[in-house]
Amino acid sequence: MAKLGLKKCGDNVLISDKASLYSPHNITIGDNVRVDDFCILSASTEITIGSFVHISCYSSLIGRGRILVGDYCSISGRVSIYSSCDNFVGMGMVNPMVPEKYTYVLDADVIIKDHVVIGCGSIVLPDIILGEGVAVGSMSLINKSLPEWTISRGIPAKIVAERTKSIIKAYEIQLINDVKGRGY
Repeated sequence: MAKLGLKKCGDNVLISDKASLYSPHNITIGDNVRVDDFCILSASTEITIGSFVHISCYSSLIGRGRILVGDYCSISGRVSIYSSCDNFVGMGMVNPMVPEKYTYVLDADVIIKDHVVIGCGSIVLPDIILGEGVAVGSMSLINKSLPEWTISRGIPAKIVAERTKSIIKAYEIQLINDVKGRGY
C-alpha cells in the first residue's frame, strides 16, 4: 500500500489494481477495507474511509469537499458520492476544462456515519449527512441529509421505514470482541 501514496492505510486493506486513486496523499483508509474494480476515489481535499468498509465495483467518491465514510459501511455497485457539483442555472460555465473563475461550483462535505448502507446505482449530492445506520434503497437520489436508523428510497429519497439498531449494534460488539481475540 505504501506505493499507492496514501495519507494513511490500515491493516487488511484490499484495493483492486483496477481502481483509480487521484491525490492519494489526501486519502485515509482504516482497517479491513475493500475497494473493488473500477472504483474512483478522487480526493481534492480529503477522503477518509473507516474500518470494515466495502466499496463495490464502479463506485465513485469525487469532489473538492471532504468525504468521510464511517465504520461498517457498505457502498454498493455504481454508487456516486459527490462533494462538488456544478450549478446549471447559469451562474457560471460548467466542466473541469473551463478556468475556475468562470464556473460556479458547490463544494460541500459529505458525511456518512457508521453502519450506513447505500444501495446500487444511488447518487449522494454535496452537503449531505447520512446519520448512523441509514439504509438507502437502490437507484435513489440523496439530495438532503437523512436521520439515523432510517430506511429511504426513491428520487428524491424519502424515508419509508426505520432500521433495527439493537441487532446491528450487538453484532458490532461481538465483532470488536472477536477482533481483540482474533476470533474472526
